[in-house]
Amino acid sequence: MRAILVGFMGSGKTTVGELLAQRLHLTHRDLDDVIVERAGKTIQQIFDDEGETAFRQLEHDVLADTLVNSKGILSTGGGTPIQTANYELLRKSDVPVILLNVKPETVLSRLSDDGQRPLVKELGVDGLLGLKQKRDARYHEVSDVEIDTDDLTPAEVVDAILASAHLTSDSHDAV
Repeated sequence: MRAILVGFMGSGKTTVGELLAQRLHLTHRDLDDVIVERAGKTIQQIFDDEGETAFRQLEHDVLADTLVNSKGILSTGGGTPIQTANYELLRKSDVPVILLNVKPETVLSRLSDDGQRPLVKELGVDGLLGLKQKRDARYHEVSDVEIDTDDLTPAEVVDAILASAHLTSDSHDAV
């Protein structure tokens, strides 16, 4: 891996990860997509069939494997660094961990019409903001670089990452 993106849902991890990978001529992996591939079912199905504990174990196993065996840019799930085992993996990694920081009002704006996120419907506005506040400290602790994304386009976020994290393409990691 060349960079790992963390942050709350709606911070732009997947969109920015894809653009960053394109700009650097690297591959992009979304941890949630890798989990779905590995499990052969959606994340919601994993939660429904096996529960959160099983999902979190699978998430940890996939993260550990991806950090060792994949190249390029990794976008994590919003809850990935919250789990202690994942937090430790990310802190020990030599790969820069980049926080895409986002204000609560931006989260609400970006997620208001997103029907693909069951957690948004389940928690409601107050619950969502409470969850963000609860997770923020862990995001900051695990990150090497922080980018405030609220007033930036995805391309501007990529520019900020490139300037702050000093990332360059590497022929060994190329697509």
